[in-house]
Amino acid sequence: MQTIYLVVVNYYSANLIERLIQSSQDSNVDFQFVIVNNSPEDREIEKLKSEKILILETGQNLGFGNGCNVGLSWVWERDRKAIIWLINPDTVLEQNTLEQVKQFFAQYRDISILGTAIYTPDREVWFAGGKFIPRRGAIIEENLLENLSSQPYVSCDWVSGCSLLVNLEKFSVCPQFDPEYFLYYEDFDFCQRYRQAGHPIAISDRISIIHHPSSITNRNIGKKLEHSTYSYLLTLKKYAPLPIFLFRFLRLSLYGLVLLPIKPKMSLGKLAGIARYWQRKN
Repeated sequence: MQTIYLVVVNYYSANLIERLIQSSQDSNVDFQFVIVNNSPEDREIEKLKSEKILILETGQNLGFGNGCNVGLSWVWERDRKAIIWLINPDTVLEQNTLEQVKQFFAQYRDISILGTAIYTPDREVWFAGGKFIPRRGAIIEENLLENLSSQPYVSCDWVSGCSLLVNLEKFSVCPQFDPEYFLYYEDFDFCQRYRQAGHPIAISDRISIIHHPSSITNRNIGKKLEHSTYSYLLTLKKYAPLPIFLFRFLRLSLYGLVLLPIKPKMSLGKLAGIARYWQRKN
């Protein structure tokens, strides 16, 4: 039977992770939490250690994707038939969720990467599927589950890294996020690369979580916008036609300048992301 490893990247989120762990307490399946600690000064996280909770120290903030890579590599070295669940600290599991994960992959073993339904605490849909339209460079969130009917899952272009399951036995080498991404769009890039390599990607409403949106990344809006802008440009350059990339680059640059006298913090965040991308290319 496949063990489920829940990989959580910590950045000063010990209280949130404790709540997530508590939501798993009633499960009878074989699982383990792997906490990748991106905040070495956060000693609160040490209090969570137990037989089922491992903490991997990075010594620095590696960003989300690189933090996930640490967890993915750790599991790969020990259990190449595992299910790895990459899950945000600011989430909680619903009742019997781990049992549903077990049942899903026992029946549908061909799925390499699976996204779950993600709801807000008010039961509104937060994420239910992703589409990509290359000719427009459009990275879209779309509710692909509303017309699912009795089907167990629906294929899609990408799923959210907030709640992303990886079926390790489908991979011949350890799956990894692109290390160039610090934060944002790394989940889209991850899915695109493995989708192009022939791995089935899907989303299912048979597994769902509750997410408390933006409780972590909104701590520093300027940095959030810098990372998101840089990662957006990096992603478009990789997957969109060149004319579309150039059009969106220019539009984003003009928008950042127009915002400067109106919303300076937002503007400076976006412009910092553009400058970082430009420095990377030159």
